[in-house]
Amino acid sequence: MKFNPFLLVFLCISFSTTAFSQVLTAEFDKLLQETFKPGRPGAAVLVAKKSQIIYHKAFGMANLELDVPLKPEHVFRIGSVTKQFTGAAIMQLVEQGKISLQDDLTKFIPDYPTHGKKITVEHLLTHTSGIKSYTGMKEWTDEVRRKDFSVSALIDYFKDQPMDFEPGAKYDYNNSGYILLGFIIEKVSGQTYAEYMTEHFFKPLGMKNSYYGDVAPVVKNRAAGYSQADVAGTYTNAPYLSMTQPYAAGSLLSTVEDLYTWTKALHSGKVVKPESLKKMTTPYLLTDGTNTRYGYGLQMGNLLGSPTVEHSGGINGFLSDLVYLPTEDVCVAILTNCDCEPPRDLSAKLAALTIGKPFQPAAVQLEPSALDQYTGVYENAQKEQRIISVENGQLHSQRSGGQKFKLTPFGPDQFFFEASFARISFDREKDGSKKVVKAIVSDRTAADNLWVKTDKPLPAARAEIKVPEADLDKFTGEYQLMPGFNIAVTREGEQLFCQATGQPRFEVYAATPTRFFLKVVQADIEFYPDEKGAVNKMVLFQGGQELEGKRVK
Repeated sequence: MKFNPFLLVFLCISFSTTAFSQVLTAEFDKLLQETFKPGRPGAAVLVAKKSQIIYHKAFGMANLELDVPLKPEHVFRIGSVTKQFTGAAIMQLVEQGKISLQDDLTKFIPDYPTHGKKITVEHLLTHTSGIKSYTGMKEWTDEVRRKDFSVSALIDYFKDQPMDFEPGAKYDYNNSGYILLGFIIEKVSGQTYAEYMTEHFFKPLGMKNSYYGDVAPVVKNRAAGYSQADVAGTYTNAPYLSMTQPYAAGSLLSTVEDLYTWTKALHSGKVVKPESLKKMTTPYLLTDGTNTRYGYGLQMGNLLGSPTVEHSGGINGFLSDLVYLPTEDVCVAILTNCDCEPPRDLSAKLAALTIGKPFQPAAVQLEPSALDQYTGVYENAQKEQRIISVENGQLHSQRSGGQKFKLTPFGPDQFFFEASFARISFDREKDGSKKVVKAIVSDRTAADNLWVKTDKPLPAARAEIKVPEADLDKFTGEYQLMPGFNIAVTREGEQLFCQATGQPRFEVYAATPTRFFLKVVQADIEFYPDEKGAVNKMVLFQGGQELEGKRVK
């Protein structure tokens, strides 16, 4: 047989690609199996690269009561991922000349109380309208969530609330704005929102397993939704929510494969024109020039230097994440059937593996004495503070009121955050002193977040006291702070631990015999013994709020 050098090259390339794919699949499997355990609610996951699906699997259970395993084709509620469909529908109507982004809301709802402000369609799309979000109203109780609303009645429910801020002056995620956009779509198109989604998106794009989220129709492969009742892993059926309420802000059902079909179509000009897509994916700037990182139903981010276009979703019983990397043409979709733990970091890890950028780079060694040069109080342009400190030979970073993260060196003046995509690099004075003068943080939302080192002293460490083990045992148990959110308190020797639902376990330290504080985040927990010494109540103090918890175990 005649030797063919081109055949040999082809065979080598094929083998290399296959080997790479097998390694990637194994890494995906490991990561997802660690997250979604057998016999529990789970997830459907899809990863695509260069218009090819390279991973499409499901983990966990679609129905715990019937013992039905999840399949990749199962249908989930997608929550706020719905918003990009609403944004695209508005842009289609803009292209047809039926809507202008600068149209006043009162053009469509003449009696809407705007308090003398001009609230535009663009303000609604970008969460900058200042209108009160109905899901943040104290009146939006469990009882109200069970009620069916017409679109007009839902708007009436929130429209008389006071404005939160001047339109365009602030970004504040807002579901009411997308309810109003759904009404506008219906009024301008002459179709219901559900009809518009079906006729303009689902049918023409071949999204055969996507629907408006009515509960009455029988939907093949519809997964059941769950909530986590406690940190031990007990699950309940998700609380009922009338699907008339999320509407154009979060009502849709879909599969990971259909969401990939949607992403391909949206970014290839099959849904809206390229100039419309550019507007959808251009972050809106507030009146003071602040970049909101949000466009029209889509959020713009950064994954280790690669731009992302993405959106997450959360609704009773379900969480979702859909991320697209336009430079690398990589799409990751994750749909889960438990409102337990957001999958946003998980989808980012899968995307990072796909593009060959390690989630955590290889660490380098630094002498403990070399860490002191980075310590200090840093401030950004908004005068927020970031504390860089050393504890037990380990560098840490903590924003005011935020969680404390370990920093690990991976290059000259470069560190990565523990269990995070965030990186921090330190800049030095250009003169001979080479003193550290600023820090630049890059994370999932910002590529160049600048913090300037100040002369302010580091805050003093809080004093700790020892509490006898017998007294600590009185505090151990589980406390419910709200439905689906508990704090489990445990003891190991002289150390007390707290673990919130869906979160890691953290040490707490005694400031008084009954009040404890966390070091990883600025928060306190106080226990309240009754007249007999029994502890059935705790209060979490964090961010200026007090949240009471009642003992349930």
